[in-house]
Amino acid sequence: MSKFKQHSVLPGFNLALGFTLLYLSLIVLIPLSAAFIRTSALTWPEFWNVVTTPRVVASYRLTFGASFAAAAVNAVFGLLVAWVLVRYRFPGKKLVDALVDLPFALPTAVAGIALTALYAGNGWIGQFFEPLAVKIAFTPLGIFVALTFIGLPFVVRTVQPVLEDIESELEEAAATLGANRAQTFSRIIFPTLFPALTTGFALAFARAIGEYGSVIFIAGNMPLVSEITPLLIITKLEQYDYAGATALAVVMLVISFVMLLIINLLQWWSRRRSVLT
Repeated sequence: MSKFKQHSVLPGFNLALGFTLLYLSLIVLIPLSAAFIRTSALTWPEFWNVVTTPRVVASYRLTFGASFAAAAVNAVFGLLVAWVLVRYRFPGKKLVDALVDLPFALPTAVAGIALTALYAGNGWIGQFFEPLAVKIAFTPLGIFVALTFIGLPFVVRTVQPVLEDIESELEEAAATLGANRAQTFSRIIFPTLFPALTTGFALAFARAIGEYGSVIFIAGNMPLVSEITPLLIITKLEQYDYAGATALAVVMLVISFVMLLIINLLQWWSRRRSVLT
């Protein structure tokens, strides 16, 4: 045993753990538990009737479906953007790198108004789809566009540092051993990036589920067609139906937790497999 005591600039374990649990309780656990407590005012039949109406079920389907699709698209193109920013040099690279963070800094309401103006039938982009009878704004497709916009930075910023740490010697060694580019990417680079990529996907997915500001302007908010669950929650709050609003929030919370748990288990399996191999 070492004779020298290890010192840290942070307080001791017990004190640091106490502050951590207190902070998490105040910020996360207490607000979430309040939603469950408020929902408990409903009986089980009342709760089931609130969360399973056709209008609510349609909003679940749209919210989670569009969020998953947007996160999946961002996983592909976010990886591509990160690859270009890390592996290539070109004029305006710093500007492109800064633009990736724009959805972080831009207020969601501003993003929603801007996207609506762009993708409306007479917008700069929407006017090209109008003759093809493809309507983007005020449809579920518009919701998908908005969720893709706000989720891209999560994937890029999660994958980018991992990609920067991958040594080029690994690719050179693979090429020396006769591997082509596809084999090098699929067997060397992608397994290393996969945990970070799934983390970025999970963050983008979680962000999209709770998005409100940028969606309500471009969605159209038509019941059973283009109405998201967060909008229904706000509607119930405006009607002073607090128990109904928290009931919808609890359902979203449980579904989100299960899906994120599955993604985290997939990350754990991927890391364990990479260590064993």
